[in-house]
Amino acid sequence: MNGVSIGAMNKPDEKKLRLFFACWPDDAERVAMAAWQPPLRELCGGRAMRTDTLHVTLVFLGEVAEHRLQALLLTAREVNCPGFELILTTVQYWGHNHIAYAAPDAVPSRLAELVGELERSLRRHRFHFDARPYKPHVTLLRNAQWSDARLPPMTAVRWRVDDFALVQSSNGEEGARYEVLARFPLRNAA
Repeated sequence: MNGVSIGAMNKPDEKKLRLFFACWPDDAERVAMAAWQPPLRELCGGRAMRTDTLHVTLVFLGEVAEHRLQALLLTAREVNCPGFELILTTVQYWGHNHIAYAAPDAVPSRLAELVGELERSLRRHRFHFDARPYKPHVTLLRNAQWSDARLPPMTAVRWRVDDFALVQSSNGEEGARYEVLARFPLRNAA
């Protein structure tokens, strides 16, 4: 994994926050994505993600010591990338974890730039994160069952991404609960 673990700096009893950076859509975009869920459930079964949880993860940090939160906020403010349009056009299936998800046909170059700059900033400030090849997606269904066959096309969802968010994840009775802790504006794209 890339990044440097800060485990030695943590106190054993210190509170840790489960955090990630994400593109966080507005309500209209979420409703458009959620419209894909009923026809997918007809095909794949599974459990639809709650509309309020739909997002595109940029970088997953996992457990971060609470005392590092302010440093993390400053780290994210260093990112200086232009806004961009994200167009979700396809539905795909990951058999290894039984997830049906929405994705773009290709990773927009400005999205790749955002992820790269965010990862570099996190490394500079010695934050540990889950580093793997980036594949933007919005999880629509969990516990789905599908084959290798192509899923039918859906109406594209166009999403103007003008900022990104630091999000805290916690488990509740209804499943994962997400709280946006901060938003970071992207530059206006020409």
